[in-house]
Amino acid sequence: MLLSKRILVLTALFISLITLSCTSVYETVYPALTDGKYDSEFPYKSTSKQLEEISNSIKLLNSIAFYNSYVFDESTKLLVNDIKKIELEKNATQIVYFNRTSSGTATVVLEDLGIVALLSVAHIVNFPDTVISYFVKVDGSLSEYVQSVSVKTRQSNYIPDLPEGGELEIILMDKSLDICLLGKKFHPTNTASLAVFNYPWGNSTELEWGSFIYVFGFPMNYKMISKGIVSSPGREKHTFLIDAVFNRGSSGGIVLAIRDGVPNFELVGLVKSVPADYQFILHPISKQQDLEFNPMIPYKGDIYVQKEQVLRTGITKVIGIESVAEFIKQHRSYLLSKGYYFKNFF
Repeated sequence: MLLSKRILVLTALFISLITLSCTSVYETVYPALTDGKYDSEFPYKSTSKQLEEISNSIKLLNSIAFYNSYVFDESTKLLVNDIKKIELEKNATQIVYFNRTSSGTATVVLEDLGIVALLSVAHIVNFPDTVISYFVKVDGSLSEYVQSVSVKTRQSNYIPDLPEGGELEIILMDKSLDICLLGKKFHPTNTASLAVFNYPWGNSTELEWGSFIYVFGFPMNYKMISKGIVSSPGREKHTFLIDAVFNRGSSGGIVLAIRDGVPNFELVGLVKSVPADYQFILHPISKQQDLEFNPMIPYKGDIYVQKEQVLRTGITKVIGIESVAEFIKQHRSYLLSKGYYFKNFF
Protein backbone atom coordinates (compact mmCIF):
# COMPACT_ATOMS: atom_id res chain seq x y z
CA MET A 1 0.00 0.00 0.00
CA LEU A 2 2.78 2.36 1.00
CA LEU A 3 4.63 1.49 -2.22
CA SER A 4 1.58 2.33 -4.32
CA LYS A 5 1.26 5.75 -2.69
CA ARG A 6 4.95 6.46 -3.35
CA ILE A 7 4.48 5.51 -7.02
CA LEU A 8 1.49 7.85 -7.33
CA VAL A 9 3.40 10.73 -5.73
CA LEU A 10 6.42 10.18 -8.00
CA THR A 11 4.17 9.98 -11.05
CA ALA A 12 2.42 13.25 -10.18
CA LEU A 13 5.79 14.90 -9.55
CA PHE A 14 7.11 13.65 -12.89
CA ILE A 15 4.07 15.03 -14.77
CA SER A 16 4.42 18.37 -13.03
CA LEU A 17 8.08 18.59 -13.99
CA ILE A 18 7.26 17.84 -17.62
CA THR A 19 4.51 20.49 -17.66
CA LEU A 20 6.77 23.10 -16.10
CA SER A 21 9.54 22.15 -18.51
CA CYS A 22 7.24 22.55 -21.52
CA THR A 23 5.97 25.88 -20.26
CA SER A 24 9.53 27.04 -19.76
CA VAL A 25 10.48 25.92 -23.26
CA TYR A 26 7.53 27.78 -24.85
CA GLU A 27 8.27 30.92 -22.86
CA THR A 28 11.88 30.74 -24.02
CA VAL A 29 11.19 29.97 -27.69
CA TYR A 30 8.07 32.17 -27.97
CA PRO A 31 8.57 34.98 -25.41
CA ALA A 32 6.13 37.25 -27.30
CA LEU A 33 3.23 34.92 -26.55
CA THR A 34 2.87 36.32 -23.05
CA ASP A 35 3.43 40.02 -23.62
CA GLY A 36 -0.25 40.97 -24.06
CA LYS A 37 0.42 42.39 -27.53
CA TYR A 38 -0.62 41.29 -30.99
CA ASP A 39 1.76 38.63 -32.26
CA SER A 40 4.22 39.35 -35.05
CA GLU A 41 5.28 35.73 -35.57
CA PHE A 42 3.65 32.91 -37.50
CA PRO A 43 1.37 30.77 -35.23
CA TYR A 44 3.37 28.08 -33.43
CA LYS A 45 0.65 25.43 -33.71
CA SER A 46 -2.21 24.42 -35.99
CA THR A 47 -5.09 26.86 -36.34
CA SER A 48 -7.06 24.95 -38.98
CA LYS A 49 -10.00 24.10 -36.73
CA GLN A 50 -10.55 27.70 -35.62
CA LEU A 51 -10.01 29.12 -39.12
CA GLU A 52 -12.54 26.71 -40.59
CA GLU A 53 -15.03 27.74 -37.91
CA ILE A 54 -14.50 31.40 -38.75
CA SER A 55 -14.75 30.76 -42.50
CA ASN A 56 -18.29 29.43 -42.07
CA SER A 57 -19.45 32.93 -41.07
CA ILE A 58 -17.92 34.53 -44.20
CA LYS A 59 -20.36 35.01 -47.09
CA LEU A 60 -20.25 36.11 -50.72
CA LEU A 61 -22.28 39.31 -51.12
CA ASN A 62 -23.75 40.16 -54.51
CA SER A 63 -25.45 43.41 -55.46
CA ILE A 64 -27.17 44.44 -58.68
CA ALA A 65 -28.79 47.77 -59.56
CA PHE A 66 -31.23 48.24 -62.44
CA TYR A 67 -31.42 51.51 -64.39
CA ASN A 68 -33.60 53.23 -66.98
CA SER A 69 -31.46 55.54 -69.10
CA TYR A 70 -33.22 58.38 -70.93
CA VAL A 71 -31.24 59.60 -73.95
CA PHE A 72 -31.75 63.10 -75.41
CA ASP A 73 -30.92 64.72 -78.73
CA GLU A 74 -28.21 67.38 -78.62
CA SER A 75 -30.55 69.87 -80.27
CA THR A 76 -32.71 69.72 -77.14
CA LYS A 77 -29.96 71.61 -75.25
CA LEU A 78 -31.10 70.14 -71.95
CA LEU A 79 -29.37 71.55 -68.87
CA VAL A 80 -29.05 69.90 -65.46
CA ASN A 81 -31.46 72.38 -63.90
CA ASP A 82 -34.08 71.44 -66.48
CA ILE A 83 -34.18 67.75 -65.58
CA LYS A 84 -36.68 68.11 -62.74
CA LYS A 85 -38.95 70.32 -64.86
CA ILE A 86 -39.61 67.82 -67.64
CA GLU A 87 -41.00 64.31 -68.01
CA LEU A 88 -37.95 62.28 -68.93
CA GLU A 89 -39.79 59.52 -70.76
CA LYS A 90 -41.77 61.90 -73.00
CA ASN A 91 -38.80 64.06 -73.94
CA ALA A 92 -36.25 61.29 -74.45
CA THR A 93 -35.41 60.10 -77.97
CA GLN A 94 -34.48 56.68 -76.65
CA ILE A 95 -34.79 54.64 -73.45
CA VAL A 96 -32.05 52.16 -72.61
CA TYR A 97 -32.31 49.54 -69.84
CA PHE A 98 -29.14 48.32 -68.17
CA ASN A 99 -27.75 47.10 -64.85
CA ARG A 100 -24.61 47.42 -62.77
CA THR A 101 -23.26 44.62 -60.61
CA SER A 102 -20.84 44.33 -57.72
CA SER A 103 -19.67 41.59 -55.38
CA GLY A 104 -17.63 41.36 -52.21
CA THR A 105 -17.46 39.83 -48.77
CA ALA A 106 -19.81 40.04 -45.79
CA THR A 107 -19.57 38.46 -42.35
CA VAL A 108 -22.45 37.20 -40.21
CA VAL A 109 -22.16 39.10 -36.92
CA LEU A 110 -25.65 38.52 -35.49
CA GLU A 111 -28.30 35.81 -35.45
CA ASP A 112 -31.12 36.08 -32.95
CA LEU A 113 -34.32 34.09 -33.49
CA GLY A 114 -34.21 34.62 -37.23
CA ILE A 115 -32.88 38.18 -37.17
CA VAL A 116 -29.61 38.16 -39.10
CA ALA A 117 -27.09 40.98 -39.60
CA LEU A 118 -23.96 41.01 -41.72
CA LEU A 119 -21.05 43.43 -41.77
CA SER A 120 -19.41 44.66 -44.97
CA VAL A 121 -18.17 47.80 -46.72
CA ALA A 122 -20.50 50.36 -48.25
CA HIS A 123 -19.01 50.65 -51.73
CA ILE A 124 -20.19 47.14 -52.65
CA VAL A 125 -23.86 48.15 -52.38
CA ASN A 126 -23.59 51.89 -52.92
CA PHE A 127 -25.02 52.51 -56.40
CA PRO A 128 -26.03 56.10 -57.29
CA ASP A 129 -29.74 56.86 -57.65
CA THR A 130 -29.11 59.04 -60.70
CA VAL A 131 -26.30 59.17 -63.24
CA ILE A 132 -26.00 62.10 -65.67
CA SER A 133 -23.81 62.12 -68.77
CA TYR A 134 -23.00 65.04 -71.07
CA PHE A 135 -22.30 65.56 -74.74
CA VAL A 136 -18.63 65.85 -75.71
CA LYS A 137 -17.32 68.87 -77.62
CA VAL A 138 -15.00 68.65 -80.63
CA ASP A 139 -11.97 69.40 -78.44
CA GLY A 140 -12.85 66.47 -76.13
CA SER A 141 -14.16 68.52 -73.22
CA LEU A 142 -17.62 68.02 -71.76
CA SER A 143 -20.50 70.13 -72.94
CA GLU A 144 -22.99 71.71 -70.54
CA TYR A 145 -25.83 69.90 -72.30
CA VAL A 146 -27.15 66.62 -70.91
CA GLN A 147 -26.91 63.58 -73.18
CA SER A 148 -28.59 61.04 -70.88
CA VAL A 149 -30.12 60.65 -67.44
CA SER A 150 -30.02 57.19 -65.86
CA VAL A 151 -32.38 56.53 -62.97
CA LYS A 152 -32.07 53.54 -60.63
CA THR A 153 -35.36 51.65 -60.53
CA ARG A 154 -34.47 48.74 -58.28
CA GLN A 155 -31.58 47.21 -56.35
CA SER A 156 -31.05 43.68 -55.08
CA ASN A 157 -28.50 42.68 -52.42
CA TYR A 158 -28.31 38.96 -51.81
CA ILE A 159 -26.18 36.12 -50.46
CA PRO A 160 -26.70 32.85 -52.37
CA ASP A 161 -26.39 30.42 -49.46
CA LEU A 162 -28.71 32.23 -47.05
CA PRO A 163 -32.28 30.92 -46.69
CA GLU A 164 -35.38 32.29 -48.41
CA GLY A 165 -33.43 33.49 -51.45
CA GLY A 166 -30.87 35.35 -49.36
CA GLU A 167 -32.27 38.79 -50.17
CA LEU A 168 -31.01 41.44 -47.71
CA GLU A 169 -31.88 45.00 -46.79
CA ILE A 170 -29.36 47.77 -46.14
CA ILE A 171 -29.86 48.50 -42.44
CA LEU A 172 -27.18 51.15 -42.02
CA MET A 173 -24.60 52.64 -44.34
CA ASP A 174 -21.93 55.32 -44.00
CA LYS A 175 -20.40 56.20 -47.37
CA SER A 176 -17.57 58.28 -45.92
CA LEU A 177 -16.47 55.57 -43.49
CA ASP A 178 -17.26 52.90 -46.10
CA ILE A 179 -19.16 50.75 -43.60
CA CYS A 180 -22.40 48.90 -44.16
CA LEU A 181 -24.74 46.66 -42.15
CA LEU A 182 -27.15 44.43 -44.02
CA GLY A 183 -29.83 42.22 -42.57
CA LYS A 184 -33.23 40.63 -42.63
CA LYS A 185 -35.64 38.76 -40.41
CA PHE A 186 -35.88 35.15 -41.56
CA HIS A 187 -37.96 32.34 -40.14
CA PRO A 188 -36.11 31.25 -36.95
CA THR A 189 -35.93 27.59 -37.98
CA ASN A 190 -34.07 28.57 -41.16
CA THR A 191 -31.22 30.36 -39.38
CA ALA A 192 -30.80 28.31 -36.19
CA SER A 193 -27.67 26.60 -37.54
CA LEU A 194 -26.22 29.70 -39.21
CA ALA A 195 -22.56 30.21 -38.27
CA VAL A 196 -21.88 33.57 -36.58
CA PHE A 197 -18.50 35.21 -36.06
CA ASN A 198 -18.07 35.00 -32.29
CA TYR A 199 -14.47 36.05 -31.64
CA PRO A 200 -13.66 39.29 -29.78
CA TRP A 201 -13.47 42.64 -31.54
CA GLY A 202 -9.97 43.99 -30.97
CA ASN A 203 -8.22 47.32 -31.26
CA SER A 204 -6.38 48.27 -34.44
CA THR A 205 -4.50 51.07 -32.64
CA GLU A 206 -2.55 48.37 -30.79
CA LEU A 207 -1.21 46.89 -34.02
CA GLU A 208 2.49 47.40 -34.64
CA TRP A 209 4.80 47.23 -37.63
CA GLY A 210 5.00 43.56 -38.58
CA SER A 211 1.94 42.35 -36.65
CA PHE A 212 0.80 39.07 -38.20
CA ILE A 213 -2.74 38.93 -39.60
CA TYR A 214 -5.17 36.59 -41.37
CA VAL A 215 -7.58 37.85 -44.04
CA PHE A 216 -10.84 36.17 -45.11
CA GLY A 217 -12.68 37.06 -48.28
CA PHE A 218 -14.07 36.10 -51.67
CA PRO A 219 -11.47 37.20 -54.27
CA MET A 220 -12.85 36.44 -57.74
CA ASN A 221 -15.83 34.75 -56.00
CA TYR A 222 -13.65 32.09 -54.33
CA LYS A 223 -13.72 31.85 -50.53
CA MET A 224 -10.10 32.15 -49.45
CA ILE A 225 -7.90 32.85 -46.49
CA SER A 226 -4.66 34.78 -46.81
CA LYS A 227 -1.96 35.93 -44.44
CA GLY A 228 0.08 39.08 -44.21
CA ILE A 229 1.74 41.62 -41.97
CA VAL A 230 0.77 45.13 -40.92
CA SER A 231 2.43 48.29 -42.18
CA SER A 232 1.85 51.93 -41.29
CA PRO A 233 -0.41 51.36 -38.28
CA GLY A 234 -2.10 54.64 -37.39
CA ARG A 235 -1.19 56.19 -40.76
CA GLU A 236 -4.68 57.64 -40.77
CA LYS A 237 -7.29 57.53 -38.02
CA HIS A 238 -8.36 53.90 -37.55
CA THR A 239 -6.77 52.67 -40.79
CA PHE A 240 -3.69 50.61 -41.58
CA LEU A 241 -2.04 48.82 -44.48
CA ILE A 242 -1.39 45.11 -45.02
CA ASP A 243 0.59 43.29 -47.70
CA ALA A 244 -1.99 40.53 -48.26
CA VAL A 245 -2.92 39.94 -51.90
CA PHE A 246 -6.13 41.72 -52.92
CA ASN A 247 -8.45 40.87 -55.81
CA ARG A 248 -11.96 41.91 -56.80
CA GLY A 249 -14.36 40.42 -54.28
CA SER A 250 -11.99 40.85 -51.32
CA SER A 251 -13.64 44.12 -50.26
CA GLY A 252 -15.46 43.74 -46.96
CA GLY A 253 -13.33 40.79 -45.85
CA ILE A 254 -12.33 40.58 -42.20
CA VAL A 255 -8.81 40.99 -40.87
CA LEU A 256 -7.81 39.02 -37.76
CA ALA A 257 -4.83 39.48 -35.47
CA ILE A 258 -3.63 37.09 -32.74
CA ARG A 259 -2.96 38.16 -29.17
CA ASP A 260 -0.60 35.94 -27.16
CA GLY A 261 -0.84 32.90 -29.40
CA VAL A 262 -3.60 30.94 -31.09
CA PRO A 263 -6.51 30.53 -30.79
CA ASN A 264 -6.74 34.09 -29.41
CA PHE A 265 -8.02 35.69 -32.62
CA GLU A 266 -9.39 39.24 -32.57
CA LEU A 267 -11.20 41.15 -35.31
CA VAL A 268 -9.13 44.25 -36.07
CA GLY A 269 -10.44 45.51 -39.40
CA LEU A 270 -12.34 45.29 -42.69
CA VAL A 271 -10.64 45.17 -46.07
CA LYS A 272 -11.44 48.41 -47.87
CA SER A 273 -9.47 48.92 -51.06
CA VAL A 274 -6.23 48.63 -52.98
CA PRO A 275 -4.44 51.31 -55.01
CA ALA A 276 -5.42 51.24 -58.67
CA ASP A 277 -4.68 53.02 -61.91
CA TYR A 278 -7.00 53.51 -64.86
CA GLN A 279 -6.02 53.19 -68.47
CA PHE A 280 -7.83 53.38 -71.78
CA ILE A 281 -7.55 50.24 -73.89
CA LEU A 282 -8.37 49.90 -77.59
CA HIS A 283 -10.46 46.82 -78.29
CA PRO A 284 -11.23 45.62 -81.81
CA ILE A 285 -14.70 44.50 -80.81
CA SER A 286 -17.00 44.41 -77.80
CA LYS A 287 -15.76 41.93 -75.19
CA GLN A 288 -19.21 40.40 -75.03
CA GLN A 289 -18.47 38.58 -78.29
CA ASP A 290 -16.10 35.68 -77.92
CA LEU A 291 -14.24 35.82 -81.25
CA GLU A 292 -10.69 34.95 -82.26
CA PHE A 293 -8.53 37.18 -84.44
CA ASN A 294 -5.54 36.28 -86.57
CA PRO A 295 -2.59 38.35 -85.26
CA MET A 296 -0.88 38.01 -88.67
CA ILE A 297 -3.66 39.87 -90.50
CA PRO A 298 -4.23 43.61 -89.82
CA TYR A 299 -7.61 44.27 -88.23
CA LYS A 300 -9.84 46.61 -90.27
CA GLY A 301 -13.05 46.56 -88.25
CA ASP A 302 -14.47 48.98 -85.67
CA ILE A 303 -12.35 49.86 -82.66
CA TYR A 304 -13.76 50.52 -79.18
CA VAL A 305 -12.19 52.44 -76.33
CA GLN A 306 -12.70 50.97 -72.88
CA LYS A 307 -11.62 52.29 -69.50
CA GLU A 308 -10.04 49.52 -67.42
CA GLN A 309 -8.91 49.45 -63.81
CA VAL A 310 -5.48 48.04 -63.05
CA LEU A 311 -5.08 46.88 -59.44
CA ARG A 312 -1.77 47.38 -57.68
CA THR A 313 -1.78 44.24 -55.53
CA GLY A 314 0.27 43.89 -52.37
CA ILE A 315 -0.92 47.16 -50.79
CA THR A 316 -4.31 46.83 -49.15
CA LYS A 317 -6.03 49.48 -47.03
CA VAL A 318 -7.97 48.29 -43.99
CA ILE A 319 -10.64 50.04 -41.93
CA GLY A 320 -9.86 49.77 -38.22
CA ILE A 321 -12.58 47.91 -36.33
CA GLU A 322 -12.98 50.78 -33.84
CA SER A 323 -14.71 52.82 -36.55
CA VAL A 324 -17.19 50.00 -37.04
CA ALA A 325 -17.84 49.60 -33.31
CA GLU A 326 -18.39 53.34 -32.88
CA PHE A 327 -20.66 53.38 -35.92
CA ILE A 328 -22.86 50.68 -34.38
CA LYS A 329 -22.94 52.41 -30.99
CA GLN A 330 -24.00 55.72 -32.53
CA HIS A 331 -27.04 54.07 -34.11
CA ARG A 332 -28.04 52.01 -31.10
CA SER A 333 -31.61 53.32 -30.84
CA TYR A 334 -32.31 52.83 -34.53
CA LEU A 335 -30.93 49.29 -34.52
CA LEU A 336 -32.98 48.35 -31.47
CA SER A 337 -36.12 49.73 -33.10
CA LYS A 338 -35.46 47.39 -36.03
CA GLY A 339 -34.87 44.40 -33.75
CA TYR A 340 -31.07 44.23 -34.09
CA TYR A 341 -29.52 43.86 -30.65
CA PHE A 342 -25.72 43.78 -30.57
CA LYS A 343 -24.95 42.59 -27.05
CA ASN A 344 -21.24 43.35 -27.28
CA PHE A 345 -21.90 47.06 -27.82
CA PHE A 346 -24.97 47.83 -25.76
